[in-house]
Amino acid sequence: MSTGTLLAIVIPLAVVVLLIATGLVLYTRHRSLRERYGPEYDRTVEGADSRLAAERELGAREKRHDKLDIKPLPASLRERYGRDWDDVQHEFVDRPEDAVHDADRLVTSLMRDRGYPTDSYDQQLKDLSVEHGRTLDHYRTAHEIDTLSVNHKATTEQLRVAMVHYRALFDDLLSDGGQSRHVPA
Repeated sequence: MSTGTLLAIVIPLAVVVLLIATGLVLYTRHRSLRERYGPEYDRTVEGADSRLAAERELGAREKRHDKLDIKPLPASLRERYGRDWDDVQHEFVDRPEDAVHDADRLVTSLMRDRGYPTDSYDQQLKDLSVEHGRTLDHYRTAHEIDTLSVNHKATTEQLRVAMVHYRALFDDLLSDGGQSRHVPA
């Protein structure tokens, strides 16, 4: 077989193998991101120009998250937060709007103590999505109701629902759900 014939066979075969390998890598990444982020993956894809752009955004979130000092809470602080949550729930009976505002502040404080930046709500969502993507919709819903209640436009039932949603993220953060991705050196 001549060199030209051999090259005519090997080069297309190498291109096909390279395309298959690239496809497998992209598929594996897609599946991994979808499993990791849950509903947040779909939300990000819907808001992006393309699936590839959304996956780049999720990758950027992971890189930013890896630079954060996310840490589990010591037992004493977890216990204090548990008591604080009980106080907020008891407050709901007499002052539901105040309880929802306090629940929002308590969740934000818990985020801060775990190591999440809390300056911007939108950035909080992005940072939380890396480890808490499955409970993030709870936070969005609760926050929307809290915003309504600032103008006294939330019903008591909506306020109750907000408390339930805040509790879902609160429990996930308190229990270190998702665990820190950092591996000790």
